[in-house]
Amino acid sequence: MKGVEDVVTVRVLLADDHPVVREGLCAMWQSDPGTDVIGQAGSGEEAVTLATRLTPDVVLLDLRMGGMDGVAATGHILRQSPRSKVVIVTTYEDDSDILRAVEAGAAGYLLKGSSRAELIDAVHGAARGATVLTPSLAPKLFRARAVDAPLLSGRECEVLRLVSHGLTNADIGRELFIGEATVNTHLLRAFKKLEVSDRTAAVITALERGLLS
Repeated sequence: MKGVEDVVTVRVLLADDHPVVREGLCAMWQSDPGTDVIGQAGSGEEAVTLATRLTPDVVLLDLRMGGMDGVAATGHILRQSPRSKVVIVTTYEDDSDILRAVEAGAAGYLLKGSSRAELIDAVHGAARGATVLTPSLAPKLFRARAVDAPLLSGRECEVLRLVSHGLTNADIGRELFIGEATVNTHLLRAFKKLEVSDRTAAVITALERGLLS
């Protein structure tokens, strides 16, 4: 059985432009023996500076602050302190905000209305390398990714679907009544849109993004 001295402590940096919110979060973390608040920032710029100097395990970062917002700060923090994990904590549930934060490298996106237990679990999960997301936001992230996905033409989808069934370019041409060179053109266009360089990667990426039924 582990003693108190064996408990792994997660070093946390809090960043929010509202002092009352920071104080409330700080008080909450003080009641958790597994976390240690090592700094507080009132702006995105200050969060970057403190994260660079203190190298926290997890940065709890507000999304919308005056000056540098949470998404921009996330990118800077991860470049300056690559071992740190960033968890966005916000009142906003907009699909595009969630996607922007995740694409910037955030390990999680939580609502300020989350319970104490949810926040604590999320911080410890992020510190372990897990991706943490308020359950109600998962469908929004899925929709945002679908909207953000590159739009393949109907023919490009048909070609990739046949590739996924193991057909060669010549087979696909006969199936669709088009020339083999035309099949290759559709594949090259799909590769560019999906940012891949081969047939297998194109099919996998298209399936992951829900582009092939």
